Amino acid sequence: MSTVDTAPAPAAPVPDATEVPAAKQLLMYQAMVVGRAFNQQATAFSRQGRIAVYPSSRGQEACQVGSVHAVRPTDWLFPTYRESVALLTRGIDPVQVLTLFRGDQHCGYDPVAERTAPQCTPLATQCLHAAGLADAARMSGDPVVALAYIGDGATSEGDFHEALNYAAVRRAPVVFLVQNNQYAISVPLAKQTAARTLADKAAGYGMPGVRIDGNDVLEVYRAVRDAADRARAGHGPTLVEAVTYRLDAHTNADDDTRYRPPGEAERWAGQDPVDLLERRLLAAGVLDRPAVAEAAAAAAAFAAGLSARFAEPPTGDPMEMFRHVYHHLPPHLREQSAQLAAELAATGKGE
Repeated sequence: MSTVDTAPAPAAPVPDATEVPAAKQLLMYQAMVVGRAFNQQATAFSRQGRIAVYPSSRGQEACQVGSVHAVRPTDWLFPTYRESVALLTRGIDPVQVLTLFRGDQHCGYDPVAERTAPQCTPLATQCLHAAGLADAARMSGDPVVALAYIGDGATSEGDFHEALNYAAVRRAPVVFLVQNNQYAISVPLAKQTAARTLADKAAGYGMPGVRIDGNDVLEVYRAVRDAADRARAGHGPTLVEAVTYRLDAHTNADDDTRYRPPGEAERWAGQDPVDLLERRLLAAGVLDRPAVAEAAAAAAAFAAGLSARFAEPPTGDPMEMFRHVYHHLPPHLREQSAQLAAELAATGKGE
């Protein structure tokens, strides 16, 4: 079996922590601690049968927290199904983040209000959406940047290549952030591509490609910030490859022992992004042990609150399934809509 590298080998220099304000570093640390608690709580929900499935991003918190802090609140995020921590960091209600995985709705939050597209399950289709929105913003003079999240497996999809080509030709303000967590479900990177790095793919489309340590939140922050600034200035897209590792299985339905070599996850756990930042901030005096304990307590309280809220049964309007798809409902759906409305009225559950 082909194996992956046991350590990241970033091409970009390690950022100087002093260029990121201490207050920003502390906010990112707190967000990563909460994100770790969210991953653990959501994984517990999946084991309890309270959600259908959960794709954990434990080990990838630096990529998601650092990237969200690097863009403006008015910029758009285009997440995959694994970006729950990014959505949480953006400020989206955690129950709404998990709505997709509980199966209540296709998307639990308002994408326009949150400037965040629905979490995308098909690989790489969100790249085209990001490129299209960004190009529309460019043409209208709107200083919006689109941040498209991608897994390493998605770089093998046609939509990925079409989106990069389109964005480069149109100089669309997009940042393509590839979280190279070493596996496309069970397929290791060496069996996905013959390229030296995923960042090298950018050259074929005439855009910069940057490879960074995805477990270093400051490096992620700097790379995405610089790429977003470049895009906003009219210089087009950038591909950022963040080398990281998915510490948990692909989802709770996956048996990763069938394809990951023994000891590999343990080796990568030694580069845990939360621990890395905590050690750095303690050494720099930005953080002290009481603050570490306070962050852990806040994360535990967050998880407990989420568990309590998630115990409440979901509510929704069944009539909503007929809205927002057709401007004028076709006859067969009008008939079904009327029938459902009558049934809800008869049971006292109608509007």
